[in-house]
Amino acid sequence: MAGLLEGKCAVITGAGRGQGREIALAMAKRGVKVVVNDLGGEKDGTGADRAPADEVVAEIRTTGGTAVASYDSVADFAGAERIVATCVHSFGRIDIMVNCAGIGGPRPFHFWEMKKEEWDIVVDVNLGGTFNMCRHALAAMVKQDSGRLINFASPAWLGNGASPYTASKGGVVSLTVGIAQGLESEGNHITCNAIVPIAETRMSPRRGNWKHLYDLGLITKQIYEESSDPPPPEHIPAAVMYLASDEAAGINGQVIGASRGRVALYSWPTEVSGIYKDGVWTLEELVKLVPKTLTRQMKRARG
Repeated sequence: MAGLLEGKCAVITGAGRGQGREIALAMAKRGVKVVVNDLGGEKDGTGADRAPADEVVAEIRTTGGTAVASYDSVADFAGAERIVATCVHSFGRIDIMVNCAGIGGPRPFHFWEMKKEEWDIVVDVNLGGTFNMCRHALAAMVKQDSGRLINFASPAWLGNGASPYTASKGGVVSLTVGIAQGLESEGNHITCNAIVPIAETRMSPRRGNWKHLYDLGLITKQIYEESSDPPPPEHIPAAVMYLASDEAAGINGQVIGASRGRVALYSWPTEVSGIYKDGVWTLEELVKLVPKTLTRQMKRARG
């Protein structure tokens, strides 16, 4: 199975550091031609530095792989188009789009103290950047009638306080499912899936943050334990590469978790309980019935 990815052409955003770097190196070792995209900014989105992308490209080339650097910001619509164009012009096509670039932004103690610009910069990169890259990658993939889109979400998708990071990663999941459904309905041979990794990053919250959320019942024990002691980023590339391979052609619109020794499938959001009647509910009826029905289900779901 050595040739599972050999000869394919990929764009990996956020590939200068952390998980993106490990994915770029792992794919290059499998014979993938890689565009290493990284703005080289700080974890809050400020600044720029070409060194991280250049260093990964140099490392890939040293081991006999093929890679070119890209320094555009995924948050810029025209810049995202240039990133995709770099792959098409350099290698002739784009087979794989891995949207790993993301920022954490500030974490004010109270949501109501957040500034508008603090919200905008995180959403623009994490969700807007995913839109920008998928939009331009699909323009090329639809012509080929083939391709793999892999978008990075986060356990924050399940709830990690009121923050632009939480909102943006939830948006990435919804966008992923929507893109996948649209592609499938039109008969395209392109898949779009989300990955929810737990591994070391520059943005990992402190252990105390996860303990607080777990004590409040806002995250599961599994998320708490893995996030409090995350594995190194080399635990993530295998799941990403599988989704990028031809072997995963039948997987579309799914959310896949990956961490230390774990690859998991997340459930789709679905109605878990309901009360029904012919006609319009009154407030009094709901006051009487909801505690006996829906509220009990809410407690089971949380517990």
